[in-house]
Amino acid sequence: MTKQPRDWNDPAYDPFSDIIPVGGHDPFADIIPLAETNVVRFERSLGMDDVPRPPLSAYEADAVQAPGQQHQAIIPKAERASRFYSAATLAGRAVPERKWLVPDLIPARTVTLLYGDGGTGKSLLALQLAVAVATGQRWLGRETQGGQCVFLSAEDEADELHRRLSDILAHEGADFAGLDRLTLRSMAGEDALLAQIEGPHKPLLPTPLCEEIDALLADLKPALLVLDTLADLFPGNENDKAQVRQFVGILKGLAIRHDCAVVTLAHPSMSGMASGTGTSGNVAWGNSARSRLYFKRIEEAGQEDNPDARVLTTKKVNYGRSGSETMVTWRDGVFVLDAREAGLDRVARNAVAERVFLSLVRLWTIQGRPPNPTMAPANFAASSESEGIRKAAFTQARDALLAQGKLKIVRSGPDTRPLQRLEIVG
Repeated sequence: MTKQPRDWNDPAYDPFSDIIPVGGHDPFADIIPLAETNVVRFERSLGMDDVPRPPLSAYEADAVQAPGQQHQAIIPKAERASRFYSAATLAGRAVPERKWLVPDLIPARTVTLLYGDGGTGKSLLALQLAVAVATGQRWLGRETQGGQCVFLSAEDEADELHRRLSDILAHEGADFAGLDRLTLRSMAGEDALLAQIEGPHKPLLPTPLCEEIDALLADLKPALLVLDTLADLFPGNENDKAQVRQFVGILKGLAIRHDCAVVTLAHPSMSGMASGTGTSGNVAWGNSARSRLYFKRIEEAGQEDNPDARVLTTKKVNYGRSGSETMVTWRDGVFVLDAREAGLDRVARNAVAERVFLSLVRLWTIQGRPPNPTMAPANFAASSESEGIRKAAFTQARDALLAQGKLKIVRSGPDTRPLQRLEIVG
């Protein structure tokens, strides 16, 4: 029987149908279409390889095919969640309430940086915050948004976390059974980097650990993620603005996707400690975070009167007032909020400071060393006759006495180098 010639114009004709498999194996069975290979490779680079995608035919209509060229695969662009919109579309909509983890200190759905000198106890303070959130209790006298909490420590071992939690629970009168909403992980001595750098001038990419945290947050839906500490988590140069903003962007992405606050602990630089700003590295750290807190010891004229006293200062909060201070004292393994001073006690304390200030102005003048208006508070606080009054209290006393007209500033000497001294009026 004569074999009929094939109709090459027949769309149903398969040009490979007559090929006989070698050894029973089809040599074309393992070939992956070019377009599919490129799409899969692109999606894998974005971490989207497990995301359902349309069939390859959906991309064929957009292909650009020049005469004589083979069909080119189309690589789809990553979709963004954001869209441009007109502000007029907001008309009639209810204004969404701003969410806080801790009112006026730690906003929800964004990144807060908690700085603290080494040994001040910022890790303990953050662990107390985690316990407060997990149990729905107050933290430093402020309400918290209760919920699940994840605490990742790259500094302290599991045994140390256990000991600190025991002290916190003893202070709160609670037990470990009530901490079912607190998830812990100690990575002390392990690689805890949350981002990786694949080369110079290339963007930071999340590490497998970061992806693991992302999946955990999706499962737990926590109100708070605590990361301790920045030096163990960030792989780049803290003075590189681009790397800093990219890393904070990764953390902010976790906060937004999982509707939680991300509190990251960090150490200030030497200049940050000396200036009192508590910062370190490029200013992009503070600019990128929506809130920045500084936990430090209380010192006057380089002296620490109470080694257990600390102050938490709000250096920046985009949605509230900066500059607030919260005074605490370490006691029995935890930080305890200092009692607020009553009105009469404050008046009495101010009166004592003013009395001692006037006494020292009189004494120094008799000794032939009239006090300088600027240096007097610090000099008086360091003197043996200070009666335990600190520089800040003496500064308030000086200002009050000048305003009351009980003190005056006298200027003398040449105009090129004038001298100033304090004198008692009357």
